[in-house]
Amino acid sequence: MPKSAAQLVTKAVVRRDANPGGKFLDKAFAFAFKGLVYAQIWEDPVVDMAALQIQPDSRIVTIASGSCNALSYLTADPAQITAVDLNAAHLALGRLKIAAVRHLPDYEALRRFCAEADDPANLAAYREHLAPHLDARTRRYWEGRDLAGRKRIGGFSQGIYKRGLLGNFIGLAHFLAKLYKIDPRTILEAETIEDQRRVFDEKFAPIFDRRFVRWLTDRPASLFGLGIPPAQYTALAGDDRMADVLRKRLEKLACHFPVNDNYFAWQAFGRGYGRGPGDPLPPYLKPENYDLMRDRIDRLDVRQANFAEHLAAQPEASLDRYILLDAQDWMDDAQLTGLWREITRTARPGARVLFRTAAEPSLLPGRVPDAVLSLWHYAEAESREATKADRSSIYGGVHLYVLR
Repeated sequence: MPKSAAQLVTKAVVRRDANPGGKFLDKAFAFAFKGLVYAQIWEDPVVDMAALQIQPDSRIVTIASGSCNALSYLTADPAQITAVDLNAAHLALGRLKIAAVRHLPDYEALRRFCAEADDPANLAAYREHLAPHLDARTRRYWEGRDLAGRKRIGGFSQGIYKRGLLGNFIGLAHFLAKLYKIDPRTILEAETIEDQRRVFDEKFAPIFDRRFVRWLTDRPASLFGLGIPPAQYTALAGDDRMADVLRKRLEKLACHFPVNDNYFAWQAFGRGYGRGPGDPLPPYLKPENYDLMRDRIDRLDVRQANFAEHLAAQPEASLDRYILLDAQDWMDDAQLTGLWREITRTARPGARVLFRTAAEPSLLPGRVPDAVLSLWHYAEAESREATKADRSSIYGGVHLYVLR
């Protein structure tokens, strides 16, 4: 990651008012966040698209992360999508996925590369079909080596979704579960919601009462693998023990949605997407969307940029859909205000902003000046419905604001 981008990540994460111990944790997280964090983004694009009401003339700006959602938004037929991120690994991943949609010869090759993502044939596909079309920086990233000495592109022959901070965190959770003689994949065999509930109550819920698990999850660094910095850890925990919060969020993931329609559950409990023809996939990887993805892929651009600074370079009233993921949980009041001033300046009539928070309520009231926030309507009912429907289940709230 270029120095300037690394500094921006550090600036975004390190709290100026934290004590020395807190600043040390913040800096440790900022260091960890420089590498690959999410091979798959952990927000539900189906929920996003329903709330955003994307139109053929919509111009979207989103945080890239794993780029799955930026790609999936193309199925809603917008005019343009710009995905920005500070993390060089996420940018390289997004550009590789775009190249895969654009240049792999057929749907089977795309599914093998991006969905199964663990076949040695993917290395030949990379060399023949993808590498010649990648920019030099992206090629250097994928053909370079990670801290373990492995070529990064090798992840697509061995299981890319098992890599990155989140992949390693899920792997550690599986290891811990097996120490307690629990196989997380068992829940994927459930045929009904009732079966899922039974498996969760009998096998998963008791883990969170274990003394070691409660001790471990009381430490903010234990959730770095979820991409949760110390400041967001505090918001997520609230007044509760973190083990109790995690049990509640995992219960939603395990019990509130059929596993045969929830690819987040497959990633969490199976460490990858299902292989069956009917197993759930992100919209951009569904076979029925293959042709339209190829037709629309040129509408998506991935850039290394700070979200607010990218907006500052855009004309007034030029954009109308904004997806902030959970980035605002990291921001202080001045950063929030600067961001929302730019969103408001660049927003066209009827613009929509969608974001998530670790805690349940919106974090904007009282932190963004009324002169700015009063121009926006908080869609409370739609936000509540989006939160309920979000299959990823990790966030406390999904929030929608609409320009008045």
